Amino acid sequence: MQLTIVGSSGSVSGPSSPASSYLVQAPYEGRTFSLVLDLGPGAFGALYRYLEPCELDAVGLSHLHPDHCADLSGLYVAARYAPTAPWPRIPVYGPAGTPERLARAYEVDGAAEPGLSIAAWFDHRVWQPVQTIGPFTVRSCRVAHPVEAYAVRVDEDRPGGGSLVFSGDTGSTPVLAELARGADLLLSEAAFLVGPDNPPGLHLTGADAAAAADQAGVELLVLTHIPPWHDPERVLAEARQVRQGPIELATAGLRWTIGDVAVASGHET
Repeated sequence: MQLTIVGSSGSVSGPSSPASSYLVQAPYEGRTFSLVLDLGPGAFGALYRYLEPCELDAVGLSHLHPDHCADLSGLYVAARYAPTAPWPRIPVYGPAGTPERLARAYEVDGAAEPGLSIAAWFDHRVWQPVQTIGPFTVRSCRVAHPVEAYAVRVDEDRPGGGSLVFSGDTGSTPVLAELARGADLLLSEAAFLVGPDNPPGLHLTGADAAAAADQAGVELLVLTHIPPWHDPERVLAEARQVRQGPIELATAGLRWTIGDVAVASGHET
């Protein structure tokens, strides 16, 4: 499988990256299957760098804060009004209440567009502990965040297939290391710097992510969701205080090939 960073900025879009969005692809039935995890602000337009968005097969939303789901509105607009519209109706996996949340974000009181609403356009599915999505087995588990939020593990269903875990947004929790046990790559948020005043149950530091990666025995830790008001190199340095194994920073356009022996080095697309 391949992981491409569409957007890595945390909490808001940043000067060099959209907010949270990650493209996971693998061969499937003679073509490439494309699953995008999160669609934060700016991510939908950036998807055009990597594929035609009409070719997306599924979307997974870790949670319903706008920096992780707001650009589903953009996908909806394109699916209805682009020259190639209407696009296929695709599944959107997310927390309970996803259709209602998207309707609140997109619709204006007293003004209804003709045709299917954003709540009805997508095939909304609530995260289950295990589900099959194309060539992947996807496991999800609830993590520590003020709203219903999930970490997800994606395993490619073939001999030698890779495995990755996306933390979503979470405070420190043993659930993350349990889900990531033996995975090839842990894509972990690291929105906080180490300090005494970080509120619990909200976000991880780079050091927290490194500790979870070591507990899980993952091959590669990739730090993401770093807000533009923090220096990513400082986050990376704090993580390296804890973990001796490989750590990289997620930046828009980086891609990794996962599976069949090892995780290939990231490179710009």
